[in-house]
Amino acid sequence: MTAASTPDAAASAPHAVLRVAPASPAAAAAYFGASLAFHADVSDVASALAAEGDPGFVVVDSRSTASWDQGHIPGAIHLPTALIPEQAEQLLDKSVPVVTYCWGPGCNGATRAALALAQLGFQVKEMLGGFEYWAREGFGFETWEGSERRTPDGLTAPLDAEDCGC
Repeated sequence: MTAASTPDAAASAPHAVLRVAPASPAAAAAYFGASLAFHADVSDVASALAAEGDPGFVVVDSRSTASWDQGHIPGAIHLPTALIPEQAEQLLDKSVPVVTYCWGPGCNGATRAALALAQLGFQVKEMLGGFEYWAREGFGFETWEGSERRTPDGLTAPLDAEDCGC
């Protein structure tokens, strides 16, 4: 048995990153594949909505009316999480996948909305980054006063390229 394979090797790892060993490649592939089935990226959603034709999904803003008025994705459906059980089936088609969003990565409102929709039988994904990253990446949005677009934040989006290449 080598020193690296002893039970104490993990405890003596030089840093926290490897204190717990990485998953096997097969387990990692299963996990990350599943993650992509549950999540959508802000820039991927924006690209699909900007392309010609039907993107094949609808976007649902799960925030309050005050938040919606402050800014929302053009074309999104406003359906606060608390209203999903009583209104989702009138506003949405179960044959069309739904992408939910809320404020941003510090908020789990989109996760709660996605859960509520899935429990009603909708196919659903959560948009990672929420409205915060939509605005930070420079995509246009609507407010109660009209349309707006911010300069992309160089920490969240490329400044001199059309996409990040990932």
